[in-house]
Amino acid sequence: MATPNLPTRRNRRLPIRVRSMTETERPLRADARRNRARVLEVAQQVFETEGLAVPVDEVAKRAGVGIGTVYRHFPTKEALLEAILISRVEALIADAQALAGASDPGAAFFGFVVRMVRQVVGNKALGEALVSSGFDPVEVLGPTHAVLRAAQDHLLARAQEAGAVRKDVTGADVKAIIVGIIAAERHTDDGEPGRLGSIMIESLRA
Repeated sequence: MATPNLPTRRNRRLPIRVRSMTETERPLRADARRNRARVLEVAQQVFETEGLAVPVDEVAKRAGVGIGTVYRHFPTKEALLEAILISRVEALIADAQALAGASDPGAAFFGFVVRMVRQVVGNKALGEALVSSGFDPVEVLGPTHAVLRAAQDHLLARAQEAGAVRKDVTGADVKAIIVGIIAAERHTDDGEPGRLGSIMIESLRA
């Protein structure tokens, strides 16, 4: 399905970045949080399986909310797409933070790397559509990107202290390897690291 022409950051007059839940100034009510989460869940599924041409009112219908509810949280379709990206990264951050004190630092680190690959490769259609539409992930994520990097680096440091990862590996190395794995696995169907991905991951071991 062809990707619609969405505005890019080069031609937009006013850049829009959706605030993550942690950045919201006033906490949402419980029902509003549920509605927002439901819209994000349905939108990600719809855009991933059917493409970005699906209208927002169809997303609202499938989410079981009114179109006004969607626009209160996401004033534009682009804002909804950016929120999907942010929510995916926030889920990875929560995952990394949950593993921060794991009894087996090596298993925690390598498991997290595999989960990052699964999430990005498993949602490859949406990811490719976002990139082709002019999204700059680092710009969209803002401080959230730094939080993810810090959480990943913490897992790396613990794994190195435990002797599970080579001492000369840096956070930048891990990022480059993950990007390389994602590029290598774009054509797989199951979202799992294949032979090349496994080789790249194994290269990190001490």
